[in-house]
Amino acid sequence: MPELKEQVQEVLDKLRPFLLRDGGDCELVDVEDGVVKLRLLGACGTCPSSTITLKAGIERALFEEVPGVVEVEQVF
Repeated sequence: MPELKEQVQEVLDKLRPFLLRDGGDCELVDVEDGVVKLRLLGACGTCPSSTITLKAGIERALFEEVPGVVEVEQVF
C-alpha cells in the first residue's frame, strides 16, 4: 500500500521538528498490514522515555490521522 506509507510519512514529517528539538529523529522502515515499523534515531534511540514517545506520541498521531494503521512497532 504505497499510499498508506506516504500518509504515514507525512505525519512523521509533521512530528519530526519535535523529535529534532530533543536531539532525536525517527525513520520509517516499513508498513506491513497496517503495522508501522519505525527506527528511533539519535537521542530517541537511547532515551528512557522513547517508548512513551513512540506509543503516546507517534502512535496516537498515526491512529488519529491515518486510517488503516493498527500498530506502531519499534525496530532496531
